[in-house]
Amino acid sequence: ITPAAMTIVFLGITIGTIMTMSSSNWLMAWIGLELNMLAILPIISKPKTTRASEATTKYFLTQAIASAMMLLSSTINVWQTGSWSILELKNKFSTTIMALSLMMKMGAAPIHFWLPEVLQGTTLQTALLITTWQKIAPVTLMYMISNNIQPTILVSAGILSMIVGGLGGINQTQLRKMMAYSSINNLGWTITIMAFSPNMALMNIFTYIIMTTPIFLMMTNMSTKTLQNLSTTWTTSMTMTLSIALLMLSTSGLPPFTGFMPKMLILNELISQKLTTLATLAI
Repeated sequence: ITPAAMTIVFLGITIGTIMTMSSSNWLMAWIGLELNMLAILPIISKPKTTRASEATTKYFLTQAIASAMMLLSSTINVWQTGSWSILELKNKFSTTIMALSLMMKMGAAPIHFWLPEVLQGTTLQTALLITTWQKIAPVTLMYMISNNIQPTILVSAGILSMIVGGLGGINQTQLRKMMAYSSINNLGWTITIMAFSPNMALMNIFTYIIMTTPIFLMMTNMSTKTLQNLSTTWTTSMTMTLSIALLMLSTSGLPPFTGFMPKMLILNELISQKLTTLATLAI
């Protein structure tokens, strides 16, 4: 891809996300997400391998289905309320479909199947883009409609994402797949608290983005793609290996690292809402 084409692609990704975040109309939000999706496809398919082509196809199909679900949801809502406004999503059926479509866009369980495969089939830089920037627009939309979504749906999907993310990453040797399951687990925390404190959910996802970015950048710098590679990097750069280890502990929410702070606040909020069982499950 030429520099001019790359500039247009990255411009498309940026404008698409900003358009979705700043719109108050479902059609404009949908257009922003579509622009974002179409712009990232050339980046995923940039490595000329069968794996990259497969990852691009999987990403396109899942995002297209999620977009179709978004349109269906907003159209049903317009029939009921006569308004395209994002804040006017009152119909229960529409709200449920919309919540599922946004979860599919983000890669939260139970519609997470595409995320580990897509990340494994692409480069580390693209994996970074998918796990961080691509989540901002759907999380913003979920934040805007969080008052209308039934808490049961959010909590169920959140707990399931935590379980899938936690168990799925155990048996992995590929770092990109591990980071994908880490992303699913973190989304579980974000979605669970979205039902009770949307501002805390935003804080959690942005803390995750800040922690994940340097991990991917260091892995790119050291060209490490498997745990085996990572275990031998201390011979070349001990500082970077130690930094990755500490950042990974932080991402997993281990005290006294930064990643523990949002999780502690989320657990505190769940307990104060008299949801002690849910807090215990989350731990």
